Amino acid sequence: MLDRALAVAVKAAVAGGKVLASHVGRLKGSDVRRKGSADWVTRIDHLSEKTILGIIRREFPDHSILAEESAPHAEAGLYQWIVDPLDGTVNFIHGFPMFCVSIGLAKNGVLQVGVIYDPLRKELFTAVRGRGARLNGRRIHVVSGSSLKGMLINTGFPFRASRHLGIYLKSFEAVFRETGAVRRAGSAALDMAYTACGRAGGFWEMALSPWDMAAGALLIEEAGGKVSNFFGKPTYLHEGNVAAGSPAVHKRLVRILTPIFKGKLGSSSV
Repeated sequence: MLDRALAVAVKAAVAGGKVLASHVGRLKGSDVRRKGSADWVTRIDHLSEKTILGIIRREFPDHSILAEESAPHAEAGLYQWIVDPLDGTVNFIHGFPMFCVSIGLAKNGVLQVGVIYDPLRKELFTAVRGRGARLNGRRIHVVSGSSLKGMLINTGFPFRASRHLGIYLKSFEAVFRETGAVRRAGSAALDMAYTACGRAGGFWEMALSPWDMAAGALLIEEAGGKVSNFFGKPTYLHEGNVAAGSPAVHKRLVRILTPIFKGKLGSSSV
């Protein structure tokens, strides 16, 4: 089952990526629409998603699908696909070359397959639970090392939750003071893929959606890393607040983030 699911996820991600690559730099004003404050969608998001969902539904018609630009396809059942047809939409709109397709598959809420595809670089990140993570077929691993010093750490601004900007900036300062190398590239999925393959030591962001994180989280875990909410709990997919990295980096990030966010994020502040 998982071999077939991986093959379908790869086929769908590459097909969706081809849609993105064929339209980058060619958008018209009528192709872009605002969904919310600093949150945008394009006609190409929908074209990519239609392509991806068509492939998945043909192969697994009984599976439920949670996709960014569509209403849920059936209630979450034994298997659920979690799809972002274009992660990094604002980058895509401006022709900034950091965007991707992200596809995850969960069984009873536990991630089983993750695929992230960067169509411009033709980089295909894949993971299957218990089988490791790969980049274009080669095994990948998170970074070694036990200190944040010298590490490159990725993050993202809470554009969907601007009310938390002040506390987020406190976390940015705290992490920056330990590493001095923090990057914000505008695609959470690629940030997590880069953490899985060791280009970055870790990643944290708040107010994300499940489709932003699902595939990347499994990649990091299968590459030897850890993923949690800001307090070390495994509830990040539901809460939207995530800290990830190699075991040592993740541990340090949680130690930094816990006192900053504890008691300030509603029910997730445990």
